[in-house]
Amino acid sequence: MVQQIQLALDTFGDIQAGADGKVLTHAQVIRNVIEESVLADEVGVDCIGLGEHHRPDFAISSPEVLLVLSSDAPIRVFQRFSTVNAISSGRAEVILGRGSFTESFPLFGYDLSNYETLFDDKLDLFAALLKNEPVTWRGHTRLPLTNQRIFPPIESGTLKTWIGVGGSPESVVRAAHYDLPLMLAIIGGDPNRFRPYVDLYHRAFAQFGRPVREIGVHSHGYVAETDDRAREELWPDYKIMRDRIGAERGWPPMTREHFDAEIEHGSLYVGAPETVASRIATTAKALGISRFHMKYSAGTLSHEKIMRCIELYGRKVIPLTRDLLA
Repeated sequence: MVQQIQLALDTFGDIQAGADGKVLTHAQVIRNVIEESVLADEVGVDCIGLGEHHRPDFAISSPEVLLVLSSDAPIRVFQRFSTVNAISSGRAEVILGRGSFTESFPLFGYDLSNYETLFDDKLDLFAALLKNEPVTWRGHTRLPLTNQRIFPPIESGTLKTWIGVGGSPESVVRAAHYDLPLMLAIIGGDPNRFRPYVDLYHRAFAQFGRPVREIGVHSHGYVAETDDRAREELWPDYKIMRDRIGAERGWPPMTREHFDAEIEHGSLYVGAPETVASRIATTAKALGISRFHMKYSAGTLSHEKIMRCIELYGRKVIPLTRDLLA
């Protein structure tokens, strides 16, 4: 049984609407995200993750918290995060993934046909850097390293690094191979369908002869004072975001029936604090997770609504969830 689950929040810096209904500038959204992060820390949220994207609907392209490793340089990622880790006295974490958006590949001069090779190579190098000692390494996409020291080193312990997985068994095994925690990105459907990946992760560690590492879940959600208010406030902005991305990927427009079904039986954690806490606790028990990340921003959802959501999440959802899992 999960005894002390960590409850976190995520945002991509979705471009918000102001009080007049007009979209805010990227710069203002970034300032809003800082205010949101400060509030999250004040109300007891365990971690806030900032997702990296390179497209007009998201403001965060250089988060230094959660990166798409496939199109960034592993040594620079490590150096930036080891710096953040020093500033925060060991609080920095990294979640590495290939990413579901591909805009960063042409932006940084990479051929998208090398999608798999790039991530394999970069992850292998990053795993070598995590040993916090001089690195000797050879791969396929950059020059080799010979007894190279990286600065600044991690002051003590290691830099906590998760592998983000969207549903690939190979990625699950890869996380176990590198002895890294697993973060499941569940953005639709019944969370229980990811149980086979959890079982695979456990089997892989057993075969490697090592104790299994932590498992977390990242999903969308929103908290308001009542279930009805949460649904009505989130629906228009969530649909805008979902339909915009869906149009790029060939998905049909989201209907209200689909939205409500995802809340009731899928991976949208939306409602009053009691409802959201119950849904998180159910997922935690079903998948045996020790970390839950709720992505609280969606489309042009306003900063004011987001701040109220964060306060309810920290002050009510977190203690309620832990009580349900105690």
